[in-house]
Amino acid sequence: MDSLTQAVLGGAVGYAVLGRKVGRKAAIYGAILGTLPDLDVFLPYAGEVEAFTYHRGFSHSLLVHLLISPLIVWFITICHQGATQYKKHWFWMIFLCLSTHGILDSFTVYGTQLLWPITEYPFAVSNVFIIDPIYTLPLLIAFIVVLLPNIKPKRAFKMNMLGIVISSFYLCWSLAVKVYIDDKVAIALNDRQIKANHYLSTPAPLSTLLWRILIMSDEQYYVGYVSIFDAVSDVSLDVYHSSDYLLDNIQNEWGVQRLQWFTKGFYSVKQDEQNIVLSDLRMGAECSYVFNFFVGKQTNNGIVTGTFEKVSDRPDLSQLGSIWDRIWDASVLMASNKKNAVCVTSES
Repeated sequence: MDSLTQAVLGGAVGYAVLGRKVGRKAAIYGAILGTLPDLDVFLPYAGEVEAFTYHRGFSHSLLVHLLISPLIVWFITICHQGATQYKKHWFWMIFLCLSTHGILDSFTVYGTQLLWPITEYPFAVSNVFIIDPIYTLPLLIAFIVVLLPNIKPKRAFKMNMLGIVISSFYLCWSLAVKVYIDDKVAIALNDRQIKANHYLSTPAPLSTLLWRILIMSDEQYYVGYVSIFDAVSDVSLDVYHSSDYLLDNIQNEWGVQRLQWFTKGFYSVKQDEQNIVLSDLRMGAECSYVFNFFVGKQTNNGIVTGTFEKVSDRPDLSQLGSIWDRIWDASVLMASNKKNAVCVTSES
């Protein structure tokens, strides 16, 4: 999730655990701790594939959070002698602020290594978009209220808990909607006899009423949007082709294998002039995926290993205005308007 969301979540958790004992200081410490795991983006990784696939790694591990929490408690008690009497509460506040960061991140589609180093598996429930104002707003309001100078502690605590309850209910709602959407799409795929090797549903930007569907099949993939108000007959999918054979000569490269593993098979391979591009299909839209890598290069002697340089296509923000219309009207098109060879689709 975005940094603001993680900060106000940490602030809410910190105040809920320790606010009655140390006041609004708990919310401030919680906000700082809530953003701490994302500092791994500043680490000097060896390359762009490493930076992409190791992010949300050890710094987001629940096991690391458990081990590092006593050290942070020790540091805080040195800085604030009065904190010694609440050591146990400080420990739980610190651990919960750190761990809720990782758990919330795992609700997005990116992937979070919650059990590193036991496993590097990137957990991704994919039931909320990486930025969701509906989730963030109750926590933000509660955080602001807690910091108001004239607010009574009892009222501040109630407002803080209300923010946590509302945002948590929203997460439960998104999980229920995801199950409903998945059941609807499963019926549509069965009716049309579409084989799904891999299936993914993720909320469209800024909403849990509209979901993006991604289906990997043999040498092709399907992309579509499904609203909670759609009937099964309204489920429409655009089909795209992936030239996976372009990886044949470089399939043993660590970077290629790492990207295939991290994307969980949700990737496409296409040729852009001389470059062989592997795109993570989970984030973005056709022709404007967020994470693309030059994994190979076409030469006179065939395809050789590429630079693994990351290239991010600028998202088509004009589609954001269509999201609200698509929620209510299945005939509204959400596909990219770009007309190039990569973006040619056929309706399924």
